Parts: sequence; C-alpha cells; structure tokens
Amino acid sequence: MNMDTGSGIMWFFKDRSFDDKSIHDMFNRCRRLEDVDREIASETWGYLKSTGIPEGKLSMAIRKCPEILTLDLHDKLVPMIQCLGTLESRPKEVASAITKFPHILLHSLEEKLCPLLAFFEVLGAPEKQLGKLILLNPRIISYGIESRLSQMVDFLASLGLSKDGMIGRYVAKHPFITRYSIEKRLKPTCVFLRSLGLTESQLQRAAMNFPEVLCRDVNRVLRPNVVYLKSCGFSSSQLAAVVGGYPLVLIKSISKSLRPRIKFLKEVMRRRIDEIAEYPGFFRHGTRRLESRQKLLTQKGMECSLSEMLDCKHKRFLVKFGV
Repeated sequence: MNMDTGSGIMWFFKDRSFDDKSIHDMFNRCRRLEDVDREIASETWGYLKSTGIPEGKLSMAIRKCPEILTLDLHDKLVPMIQCLGTLESRPKEVASAITKFPHILLHSLEEKLCPLLAFFEVLGAPEKQLGKLILLNPRIISYGIESRLSQMVDFLASLGLSKDGMIGRYVAKHPFITRYSIEKRLKPTCVFLRSLGLTESQLQRAAMNFPEVLCRDVNRVLRPNVVYLKSCGFSSSQLAAVVGGYPLVLIKSISKSLRPRIKFLKEVMRRRIDEIAEYPGFFRHGTRRLESRQKLLTQKGMECSLSEMLDCKHKRFLVKFGV
C-alpha cells in the first residue's frame, strides 16, 4: 500500500479496531481502497450501521468484502438497500442478509436484482415470499439466470414440478436448493433414489416435501444409511417402501435416531422389522412417544399395528385403547 495515498483510509480502519493483518489482507484483495477518502468511508460505515448491522458484524462484512467501501453511497448503496428494504417482512432482515453475504451490495440493482425478482415472479413465486427468497438466501443474487437458475427450473420440471406456479412456489419455500450443483449433487441423488426402487411419483413426493434429502451427498450420507438399514434385515423391496414412505430416514443419524428406534422395536416392542415397511412413519416418532405408548399397551395387554399405535394424537390414542 502507498502510505501517502492510503494513510487516510488506513486510519479509518485503525479507528475501528481492525488489526494489521486484516488491513493488509483487505488492501491486497482490493487495491481501490487506496483511493477511498476517509470521510467518505466513514459516511458509508455510518449508513450501513443505520440499517441495523451491529458494529462487530459490520467489521466482519467489510473484512469479507472491502469493495463495499469503494461504492458510491448515494448512487449505488442507498438505492440497493432501499430496494432490499421493500422485500423485508421482519425488521433487520436486510441487515442480516448483508452480514450473511455482503457481496450482495456489489451487484447491480438494475442488471441483477430487478431481473432476478422478475424471473421468480414469472415462475409463480408468491409476492410475499420473494423477500424471503432473496433475503434468507442472498447469495442467490450472484447466480446467473440463464447459466444456473434456468437449468434449476428445467431440473425441477423433469421431476414433475411442472404445474403453473409450482416451481416458483417451491423455490420460494426452499431457496437453499439453489445453492447445490445439479450435475454434482441433485442429479446423482435422484439416480441413487431410483436405484433403491423409488417410483417417479415417490421421487416427486420426496423432492416436493423433503428437498433436504435431495441436497445430501450420496456417498457420505445416503449410502451409509442404506447399508445400515439393510444390515437390520430390510429386503430391497421393504427398503424401497421405507424410503418412499419416509425419505428422511436417509439423512437421520444412525447412532442417535435409527439404531435406538430399531433396537426398541425389536427388544422392547417385540415386533418384526418388516412392520416398519408397512408403516415407515415409525421413524418420525420420538423415543419418548414410543416408550409411553408401548408402556400403556403393555399394561392393558393389548396389541395393534404400528400405525394404529402411533399415527394419532395422544388424546385419540387414549380414547381408542380405553386408557
């Protein structure tokens, strides 16, 4: 850094307790910082604080993206933040979005944010959810519409999410899915689910209701769960029924969720493993519910299917079994 031209902005950082290493790193990544006037940087800092960003988080945001200080406050930052403010449904959502992904402020209002909003409106995203879509997942502004988002639309349509407005509503509800590579993550997961025997309608249901399953790594998460479930005695057809009926079984912790429930089913409930294939929702219920209802049935000397035992609210269960 040229100390003659950059000393003013250097003191700007010093006054705000930036350490030497951070300052050096920021100047290396953004040479234009040397030309920033100290007073202008202070005005920008003050404006960003006024949006509700705590000083500590603002420092972190500037460390991540020092280019913010080189932007024109009134021509660039204010219009962008005001536009983002129209998307807020709760206080400080804009401040949270900036701290989460400060680079959002580097993108053009006219060339990126407005076309992005229009793109999702055309897809059918509800107007009230557009704010959630952008502010909870601000990195989405960095994705190209043609190079990335349009391909995501085509992929979701291939899974059957093709009715009017369905994709827009889906992405607005599950914006995190746009972070993942179609070729490296989403398609391989779908191929794996089909290999387990899921039908297209089951795959569509999994995509619609459990998108977090589509986003998990096959080899690190899904396959180990399948291996464990097979070791418990599920046949291929039973496994397909379990996964198709309750896809989240593929991302549940083996040690904390699957193993304790299966052990309880076999050792305490004295039931066969194939009963889970008939009622995959078994894995949805906590061990406390399993224990309390099994205890009541044992006291009454009564027997019933897993679905009869678990697929009802507690009051209904008490009435049904006369407890």
